[in-house]
Amino acid sequence: MSKSLNFILFDGKERNQLLPFTYTRPVAEIRIGIDTLKQKWEYFLGQQCSFLTQDYLDSKFPSKFGEINIFINPTYIPSVAVAKVILSLKKNQVLTFKGAAVAYCSSNTTLPEDLNRLDQIECSEELTHIKASTDLFIYNSKVLKEDFNRITKGRISEVIEESNRVVNSSQIFVESGAKVSCSILNATDGPIYIGANAEIMEGSILRGSIAVCENATVKMGAKIYGGTTIGPSSKVGGELSNALFLGYSNKGHDGFIGNAVIGEWCNIGAASDASNLKNNYSKIRVWNYETQNFSKTELQFCGLLMGDFSRCGIHSMFNTATVVGINSNVFGTGFPRTFIPSFSFGGAHGFQTHAFAKAIESNNAMMERRGKSLSDQDIEILQHVFDVSSQLRKDR
Repeated sequence: MSKSLNFILFDGKERNQLLPFTYTRPVAEIRIGIDTLKQKWEYFLGQQCSFLTQDYLDSKFPSKFGEINIFINPTYIPSVAVAKVILSLKKNQVLTFKGAAVAYCSSNTTLPEDLNRLDQIECSEELTHIKASTDLFIYNSKVLKEDFNRITKGRISEVIEESNRVVNSSQIFVESGAKVSCSILNATDGPIYIGANAEIMEGSILRGSIAVCENATVKMGAKIYGGTTIGPSSKVGGELSNALFLGYSNKGHDGFIGNAVIGEWCNIGAASDASNLKNNYSKIRVWNYETQNFSKTELQFCGLLMGDFSRCGIHSMFNTATVVGINSNVFGTGFPRTFIPSFSFGGAHGFQTHAFAKAIESNNAMMERRGKSLSDQDIEILQHVFDVSSQLRKDR
């Protein structure tokens, strides 16, 4: 029966709480730890998965249906035990965790509306559940350690050059083509993973848990603390702590970012800083896209949450728990407000709408430096985000 099963990763109710990062991708394409949620699920299932996402994303991330479909909520971090249960599901059965659906088995092409009509199987294992954008940095270290064990199991690391100072080498793994010179790698508190063709330049100090993904670059003299992921082809420098870069983004110079999530194709100007703790040590409030207001949290630490294609000028300053949408351009002196809608242009002095054509021009200019460009599908997706975010910009 397993050969006929078809696996679909669907956007659940968590999708709105994961904005702005789910504006431009299905939930399953979010990176946490070392790889994406989709890549994790495909590994444990041993099967390829498609998506069930928002209508405007469907052309780039299509669904594939079969005779028997297993619908999976990818915001639950998979494991061997959970995958085994899911692979054994029969039609009209649902795997639940604390009353919420993790996976359904159905011959339909839509999600069931009433769990009570299905045969429920409660998950006996405690699952890590990514419910909001802040969970991405909260759980990044935990997931990174699990990913490290999975990806490196039974494999041998490339030899680490003698010019480096290494502590706890058994928890350091270097992939083929990576370059690491004259740096300090301390894996006492967590593993350090250096992906294929990544480069750690001289004088860098890395204290695990850290993932530097394929083709990423750590600039000279960088200081990187645990819980940090540098996504593929990103370039980072300065000081980072518990920061997650999804990929293709730049923070190549000095400045601090901590307890943060940075989307793809972002650029952080030289000497920019983002606060991750309020001066009075109080709990923070974070912009909630679903309620279109700020929500109280139990978090004391939260830095910058920046969506894809957004960027800031040199010496930019961000207050604690600042949320920046998609394709915004922030510059100037002073602290801008702590919620900046998508396609905004300005800073502490005020914002105006970032003209769509100019935003696309800037995106392509950045991407061309990496030999890439926006597809027609990408432009359609960004146009949709531009349109739906107009109310938040208070466009007239």
